[in-house]
Order: sequence, then C-alpha cells, then structure tokens
Amino acid sequence: MAQNWSPNGWRDKAVLQFPDYPDPAALDATIDKIRSFPPLVFAGEALELRRKLAEVCEGRAFLLQGGDCAESFAEFHPDNIRDTFRVLMQMAVVLTFGGSLPVVKAGRMAGQFAKPRSNPFETVDGVELPIYRGDIINGIDETLAQRLPNPDRLLQAYSQAAATLNLIRAFAKGGFADLKAVHGWNLDFIAGTEAATRYQDMADRISEVLSFMEACGITGDKVPEVRETDFYTCHEALHLPYEEALTRADTITENGGHFATSGHFVWIGDRTRQLDGGHVEYFRGIQNPIGIKAGPSLEADEFIQLVQILNPENDPGRLTVICRMGADNVAEKLPPLVRAAEREGLKIVWSCDPMHGNIEKAANGYKTRNFDRILMEVRGFFQVHQAEGTHPGGIHVEMTGKDVTECTGGAQLISEEDLSSRYHTHCDPRLNASQSLELAFLVAEMLKQRRANGGLRSAAE
Repeated sequence: MAQNWSPNGWRDKAVLQFPDYPDPAALDATIDKIRSFPPLVFAGEALELRRKLAEVCEGRAFLLQGGDCAESFAEFHPDNIRDTFRVLMQMAVVLTFGGSLPVVKAGRMAGQFAKPRSNPFETVDGVELPIYRGDIINGIDETLAQRLPNPDRLLQAYSQAAATLNLIRAFAKGGFADLKAVHGWNLDFIAGTEAATRYQDMADRISEVLSFMEACGITGDKVPEVRETDFYTCHEALHLPYEEALTRADTITENGGHFATSGHFVWIGDRTRQLDGGHVEYFRGIQNPIGIKAGPSLEADEFIQLVQILNPENDPGRLTVICRMGADNVAEKLPPLVRAAEREGLKIVWSCDPMHGNIEKAANGYKTRNFDRILMEVRGFFQVHQAEGTHPGGIHVEMTGKDVTECTGGAQLISEEDLSSRYHTHCDPRLNASQSLELAFLVAEMLKQRRANGGLRSAAE
C-alpha cells in the first residue's frame, strides 16, 4: 500500500489540464453527491484484470485497448455501444487466432469523457472561447454558455457510464460474445471489404474447430470461455475531483487499499505525468492496474522515477506503459526506455498507441490520421521489442464500430476528399470498423511472426 496517501492528497499538488469552473461551490456540491453513488466497478474485477495483465507482462497474453477518442452524450445509444463492443470482439478473435495466445480486452468506454488539450482557449469568429474538453466538462457547441465548465455534466457522465457498463456486462456474459456467434459479429457496412472477407474465412475455421470440440464433448456449458468473455473498461483519469469521488476503500477482498471505481483500468496522459503533479500523486495510491502514456519527450531518467513512484513493489500487471511516440520517433525514442526498464529489472506491460503521435491536418482543414503511418508505428514498436528481446504486450487504439471517414488510407482507400462525408468525432479521428479489423489482422501477423522467432510464450509456459 502507498505510504502517507489519501484519495484527496492530490489537492496539495499542482494539477494541469484542470478546467476553470465559474462556480467552485457548485462543483464541490456535485462531487459530494457523487461520493454517495454506488461504485461503477468493483475491486475484485480490477484485481482480476491486474492478474491477467501480469500474464501479458510475462509474454503469455496480449492487451487490446480500444474505443472512442472521447465519449459523447449526443451519440450515447445502445447500438453504438454494441457496435464498438462487436468490433473489439472481432479484433480480439483475430489477434487470438493469429497470435495463439489469450487477449485481454479493455474498452475506452464508460468513462472516456475528458480530453487534455494543447490550449485552454480557441478563437471562433473573432470571439475567444474556452476550449472543448470533453462532455464531462463542457459542450462542443461554439457558444460561451456551452463552453463554460458545468458540474452537472459530471452527473450525466456517471449515469451514462453506469448504463454503458450494464450493457457491456450483458453482452460479455449473456450470449452475445459466444464464439458460436462469431459469424454474426460482422457489420453490414463492411461487407465486401478485404478485412471482412478475411474475417469470414477465419470465422469458418473457428466454426469447424468448435464443431469438432462439441463432438468431443467440449461445449460452452462445460467451458464458459467458449460462450462468454471478460471485458474491462479503461479511460484517462483526467478529472481528479470526479475520480476522487469514486475512489473507495476495498472492504471485500483480502487486498484492502483504495480503488478507483470509475473504471477497471485508468491511465495518466502524456501531458499530466509530472513527477510532483496531482495526477501522479493520485495514481500512486490506487490499487487498480494503471497506465502512463509515454510520448517522445519522456527521457529515461524521468521514466524510471515515474515507474518507481507508481509501482514501487515492481508488481507485474500493475503498470502498463502506453507508448505514443509517432511513426517517425518510435525507433529512436522507445529503445532508451525499454533498455532502462530492463537494466532496472522492471516488470512492465509495453503497449503501443499508434494514434496520438500521428495526427495531421488535411489540406481541407480536417484533423486526420493516415492508416499507413499508424501501421508504421506499430511495426516500429514490434521491431524495437524484437531487437531488445522484450515483449510487445499490446495495442491501444481510438476506434469506433460506426462507418466513419475520419482516418485516411487502409484497404478502403479513404482519401482526404472523403473525410467530410462521415466525420463525426467530437475530438480526434478514429479508425472505423473496417480499418480496425484490418489493423488487427496486420498485428496478428506480427504476433505470428514473433512466435515463429521464439519471442512469444504459450499460456501454459
């Protein structure tokens, strides 16, 4: 357990990326109300995820994190939750089939409401407005009334998160995730794409295997993993008052301590990982599995200090380093961190976020990401770990189950001219279902190659 720590200890530290609420008393009243609400997730669930991430740390599993850039209130709908869950299930099956190892699944869902921003203000038609920071804080409409931080939005975020978690649990345990339904996970709008065709072929092979297993007496009734799955939620814990209000002492498991019950897995962003900052102070005391985003500005010495603060016991599965270097930087910037960790004997899950370092602006003004550069960073990530003899433990992507045109390239050949047709994101561009599935197949090939080279272990090892 962290020494000299309390859930509100972060308040004595500097906190970056925090909005300026016009009525602090109203914010305090809302936070007090949330303190009385039930937890969204439970300590036992977070500990189970931590145990599974320990397997990732040892090279016996792979981590898949994916979902919205920033969840919105306007797009909150069961169909959208279902479609994102469905694509993540497809990706996980592809990775499991290709890599021949378990995949730990975590959705950027039920909590990914806040976004760090480069500037606190923007100018719209000559008027300076507070920047949009995510629906949990303010509205996206370009008016002062919408852009002022509003604490009532915290209540709506909690309500949406609770409803999303309820539906996700039903999908994961209620039959939707049954491997016998693997054919039914296809989305109509990606039919005919190369990724969909490959997925259909793979689904046929899985169905044959399941039929053989059933003939041998191995069914979903006897092996629950065939008909249900474990699915976790994750988000950047940016809004510390909200996180504090949902931090609860564990009174059920033997571990004790405090848990962030806003999500199973939470991470610190690249902009808020200051050693003496409020976010690091908060994170060092919670017992959840946690992550830190590692951008190109993170030097090895600071990195080691961060890890020692956040995981002083060096427990495998406690800490995931989510690398977001950019395609042009990964070969240079990632090896010093990996070597420093190996030198210190640190137990870390290494994951690749190929999205955040590869944002560019199209000629028509749309913020986008190019699929080839996303893939280039993933390949670079795998190459670094191959060279260093370490385990590339996961991927972390911003994606959606919707038929959007926000990232260029991929087998669909989305061009800059296509961006305006279905550009729906409230913040950063996301991979659509076809691009997500295409990326999963490419990563699966890398995992398969790594296994052939002796770099992956089986679950039994």
